[in-house]
Amino acid sequence: MDTAGSANESTLSPEQIVEWSKRYTLFDWAAQSKLAPLPVVAAKGVYFFGADGKRYLDFNSQLMSVNIGHGDPRVVEAVAKQIEQLAYVNSAVMTTEVRARLGRKLAEIFPGDLEKTFFTLGGAEANENAVRIARAVTGRHKILARYRSYHGATAGAITLTGDPRRWANEPGIPGVVHVLDFYHGTSRATDSAETALAALEETIELEGPSTIAAFIVEPVTGTNGILVPPDGYLEGVRALCDRHGILMIADEVMSGFGRTGEWFAVDHWDVVPDILTCAKGLTSSYVPLGAVGLSPEVASYFDDHAFSGGLTYNSHPVGCAAALATIRVYEEDGLIERAAKMGEVMRRHHEELAARHPSVGAHRSIGLFGCLEIVRNRETGEPMAPFNSSSPEMAALSRFMLERGVFVNLHWNQLMTNPPLCITEQQLAEGFEVLDEALKLTDEAVTG
Repeated sequence: MDTAGSANESTLSPEQIVEWSKRYTLFDWAAQSKLAPLPVVAAKGVYFFGADGKRYLDFNSQLMSVNIGHGDPRVVEAVAKQIEQLAYVNSAVMTTEVRARLGRKLAEIFPGDLEKTFFTLGGAEANENAVRIARAVTGRHKILARYRSYHGATAGAITLTGDPRRWANEPGIPGVVHVLDFYHGTSRATDSAETALAALEETIELEGPSTIAAFIVEPVTGTNGILVPPDGYLEGVRALCDRHGILMIADEVMSGFGRTGEWFAVDHWDVVPDILTCAKGLTSSYVPLGAVGLSPEVASYFDDHAFSGGLTYNSHPVGCAAALATIRVYEEDGLIERAAKMGEVMRRHHEELAARHPSVGAHRSIGLFGCLEIVRNRETGEPMAPFNSSSPEMAALSRFMLERGVFVNLHWNQLMTNPPLCITEQQLAEGFEVLDEALKLTDEAVTG
């Protein structure tokens, strides 16, 4: 008899957790027969613990999202208190104190004059609503997005995405035009902001400025390689958008809330978008919540026009409570400043690895947002794994790290280093020590 749904169940074994999860649930981004999920039962600080009791250093903050670290009692207490007091209300016709307080707090920390916020359940939904808002406000239908970008996996957000994750979901929503930024490609070492801006402007001209509602951009590209724009690029995007009446949407879902050493990545270049989307670090992923920040000019459109959007769980009180508590942790513990300081330490670790290992072809970071490119040949830049694929060497690298108790995220030939912002120098060194050993595996495959 299958007792999966019975009451008063005993704790499952690690094997049962994996078996039942694979049998009864569908995992994302993977062929189910190839899965070997790691059963996790607890987490604290920069570590999480497997069902077998093994401790793992979380070197990627899970999905680049547990920014304050796991299990902070201040957030746990705020969530429990909110659930006990008021778990849910209809957000369309009712409001709550935590919603009001969070809206005001975000107005304080958002860039420039962004003041009004629409709350969602996550980052993809935030980007969907940003597009909906831009189209409504401008009366235009086209959305520019970049290749080598990721904006989420819902129907609209996956169309905005410029990497191969969208392929299986095509055809997508109409009106999305992708732009190739040359500094993001194989020639990024020699090309400049001016080259990328010229390509963007030509695309605008060819598409017709009067048809384009918005340009959505990750200020620092995330899973496609932690690609930091050259100085002048975001400023130039802002100027082009202003010139043509196009709204600038900054997707800060991954780069926001201290990940780059500032509250938001656009702050490094003093650029204020018309719309800003965020999630992940907003609640440090303790509970789901996303947000869309709007400039006064954009928000004012809805003074006399109904906003045709919203879902059951928007502005969820528990999510708002978690966000308020999370922001307090950033402020009380100085985590934004800490990310900038520890980012310098991490950059030195990157440089040392590049000096010792011929398979490290490039490294990039800003704050605690980092990436190593693993290559077969430094001179040619041949990646250790093909585009949109993996390789035995990269798989071996991942296995070695996990066996040694360090969790990293690999994306093709890229290895991400995105630890929680609360990580210490000693803990950071612990992770890079294991990575130093692991890279000997990929060094063996280097040619030339």
